[in-house]
Amino acid sequence: MVAFNGIPHLIAPVVVDSDKAIKALRWLNHEMDSRYRQFAQASARNIEGYNKDKPPGEGIPYLVLVVDELADLMMTAFDEVEHTLCRLAQLARATGIHIIVATQRPSVDVVTGLIKANFPTRLSFAVTSQVDSRTILDMVGAEKLLGRGDMLYMPTEASKPKRLQGTFVSDAEIERLVYFWGNQQKTGMRVLNFDDVAEMAPLGQKVAPLPDPLLEEAKQLAHEHKHISTSFLQRRLRIGYPRAARLMEALG
Repeated sequence: MVAFNGIPHLIAPVVVDSDKAIKALRWLNHEMDSRYRQFAQASARNIEGYNKDKPPGEGIPYLVLVVDELADLMMTAFDEVEHTLCRLAQLARATGIHIIVATQRPSVDVVTGLIKANFPTRLSFAVTSQVDSRTILDMVGAEKLLGRGDMLYMPTEASKPKRLQGTFVSDAEIERLVYFWGNQQKTGMRVLNFDDVAEMAPLGQKVAPLPDPLLEEAKQLAHEHKHISTSFLQRRLRIGYPRAARLMEALG
């Protein structure tokens, strides 16, 4: 996919390093959470409602994540990739973030039950066995496809897949398209370099809480009074019991 690096639509260069791809997934997960916070402040339900009254160019852009080979990512960090992709699939649509995931190895250790349950729209080209067909579509049939773009497409609302024919796009055509797009007006979208993105905690990993702003004041009270208690901190600092208990725990 590096051939698409010249197009102006990218928010980051095409990622080919597995470790950097994990960082990109973490960033996208945090971006989704950030958008939900913006929606809450604006009392908007989704990206359409948030962008409705924004001047052109000032709304939140739509983002599409394309994973060209899921198997490689799953070998790098199985649990984190599975959880992050599933969380994005469940929640990201309303924030304007969409996901396309592809793999050449549709085995159950790559396309897990959890991933499959969260990606109801599926597409299969020719596969080698009925097992692979069931892994993707939950039914046989893809093993009988003819290849060369012959595919079965299973939309969310359908009870059985539709047979479609994909088109062939040569490398020369891709180069011409990239050249054409590259000479168009720039989108003005920020460009990320995931090497420069600060380390973000993996999904599900607990992050150490920030120190309580009243901790220094609590230390001063502990220094002035030999014996202090949770209720004492409540009265002197005018805070609730849970926060006072956390301060007592921090004081040791």
